[in-house]
Amino acid sequence: MKPTANIADLRLRAQRRLPRAVFDFVDGGAQDEATLLDNRRQFQRIALVTRVLRDVSHRDQSITLLGETLASPLIVAPTGMAGLVRRNGEAMLARAAAEADIGCCLSMMSACSIEDVKRASHRPFWFQIYLLRDRGINRALMERAWAVGCRVLVLTVDTKQQGLRERDLRNGFTVPPRVTLRNVLDVARRPGWLADVAFGRRITFANLAGKLIGADDIVSVARLAAEQYDPAMSWDAIEWCKRHWEGAVAVKGILTADDARAAVARSADALIVSNHGGRQLDGTPASIAALPAVVDAVKGAAEIVLDSGIRRGGDVLKALALGARACMAGRPFLYGLAADGEAGVREAISILRSEIDLGLTLMGVNSVGALDRSSLAWPSRKPVILKSRDS
Repeated sequence: MKPTANIADLRLRAQRRLPRAVFDFVDGGAQDEATLLDNRRQFQRIALVTRVLRDVSHRDQSITLLGETLASPLIVAPTGMAGLVRRNGEAMLARAAAEADIGCCLSMMSACSIEDVKRASHRPFWFQIYLLRDRGINRALMERAWAVGCRVLVLTVDTKQQGLRERDLRNGFTVPPRVTLRNVLDVARRPGWLADVAFGRRITFANLAGKLIGADDIVSVARLAAEQYDPAMSWDAIEWCKRHWEGAVAVKGILTADDARAAVARSADALIVSNHGGRQLDGTPASIAALPAVVDAVKGAAEIVLDSGIRRGGDVLKALALGARACMAGRPFLYGLAADGEAGVREAISILRSEIDLGLTLMGVNSVGALDRSSLAWPSRKPVILKSRDS
């Protein structure tokens, strides 16, 4: 097997191990996937400024975010049903993040329970929720999260309905995945995944199953949970969370200056600039393109995290230079999880941290805290043609 050089290599290894339907569930976006692609394209339009002849013998990636010190400005994003990639996937993600001293956020829709993840990780993690019609369900989940040491609640606000993910439709993707005549050969070529996920202990939405929602099997839980999405949710959702949660509240899914100001006016402690990885409304702006306006609107009244599109350490440097305190990433760590379990997650973290360190060195910057907008440039789209004196 070829050495793994970057996150793209981990993605290829994940693609080889996972059935197509599961890989596309992780990798895909909504509709034409224009936003998914633009998340990467907009990062690539930004250039890093190199400053030479500076002493960079001591470099520091550490940050403080919502009162917590992280060794690197990375947070494992909340990703639903990581257990479809590897059994106990969320526990593996959390344990690898804790070992690396970076952040981790558990999804409400995880296959491992809050308590399972607590047992796997020695470090406090964040907990993400969708606000449901039955707020009693949210209250019960929040109480469990607080009891195991979670101190940051992430309220996702861009999912009043699931986005239209056409790869999943074409693949006939279901939770749990079904083996059919159409996909039997594809699945049979992934014996490692079959043994680990398909033939192992039954997977369900562990935080919701049982008495909380009145069902155990994953199909019933998924149906009942989908019925609980609240299209009437409004700005008072943040105030509700602040009343019922003693810790910090971060609002995930902000893309405009007006929404950023509205969230801060309701005492949000942090804003996560995110288009859900291009998985909700296709055609929305890339998160990195929306970031500067959000930062300027907030004026330091809340801490800012950038989510969506991170594939390189250089992407993290660009986001921090534009005013983010840290970056969330989902797919890079899921690719690692699929490729080699917990060791693959550690590899993904190591790749990004190494690229951040290399970027700081070559930019002539000693710490991520020293980055600002002067660290970036936006090159002209037209190439500059230099002519010789003889021409």
